[in-house]
Amino acid sequence: MEEVVWERLRDADIPVLPMSQASTAAEAVNAAKVLGYPVVMKILSPDISHKSDVGGVVLDLGSDVEVDEAFHSMMERVKSQVPDASIEGVVLQKMAEPGLEVIVGAKLDPQFGHVIMFGLGGIFVEICRDVSFRVTPVDREMARQMIFEIKGSPILRGARGRTAVDMEAIIDVITGLSRMLEKYPGIVELDINPLVVYPSGAFAVDARILAD
Repeated sequence: MEEVVWERLRDADIPVLPMSQASTAAEAVNAAKVLGYPVVMKILSPDISHKSDVGGVVLDLGSDVEVDEAFHSMMERVKSQVPDASIEGVVLQKMAEPGLEVIVGAKLDPQFGHVIMFGLGGIFVEICRDVSFRVTPVDREMARQMIFEIKGSPILRGARGRTAVDMEAIIDVITGLSRMLEKYPGIVELDINPLVVYPSGAFAVDARILAD
């Protein structure tokens, strides 16, 4: 499903960082060279949804040697954690510049249909549950309301000396996700977490999908 989620995001004009797959350490090094350092390495397995929990994510790899070592150590680590998982290799992704992390997600509700969620990412969504919801289809005005509904919206707008982030880029992602759900009604669940937002633009850094 790894390829599917990124294909769906691109199809919906949701910006993603350059990435490449590799099944060997040598392929990983070559892919990293093409992408340009620094890169992120993530385990590629249909049986592993939460990669970080099993040591399947390594950040900020800055050289051929680091990529080679990370590949071998990741394979050992993940196989020891989930020995029955089918491992297809790794995904190399260009490392995102620091920005504000938000989450955009969707679930198929048996009563209402697809429901889109928005909130601040990282610990904010895990601990505070500061999120807003809308039933699809979601237009730009509805998406804007979702953003301003959350308690953390002042952070997005530049509270306490912060630089405001690109609200229109977030709206683009929310409405793009809404269109995707109309096009692919079999999507049961999809999370973009994090979507890293900047003063200009945004990138989907990690995503997962569950579909019928």
